[in-house]
Amino acid sequence: MIKITFIDAEGTARTVDAEEGSTVMETAIRNGIPGIEAECGGACSCATCHVYVAEEWEAATGQPQPMEEDMLDFAFDVRPNSRLSCQIRVRPELDGLVVHTPIRQG
Repeated sequence: MIKITFIDAEGTARTVDAEEGSTVMETAIRNGIPGIEAECGGACSCATCHVYVAEEWEAATGQPQPMEEDMLDFAFDVRPNSRLSCQIRVRPELDGLVVHTPIRQG
């Protein structure tokens, strides 16, 4: 299984198993990760699955597409490493991925 670590705003880390082909958001929801609300269910039509990708993983996760960038305009405390977790597809190269959840969504 592919491992993803979610670190919340207080610094608590939770490492979970992710299925290849799913998204980081789906993985968070399946594992009850606090801070990922995913109100639109992964349709890239809200910003409630916002995460900060750890610096060492930015190249592997890639840059947001224009539609994702538009939705990030609605996110709280957007940073250069902000992504919507519904837009990051889990693949073997992301084994060990670390993302941080913001203090609040939207």
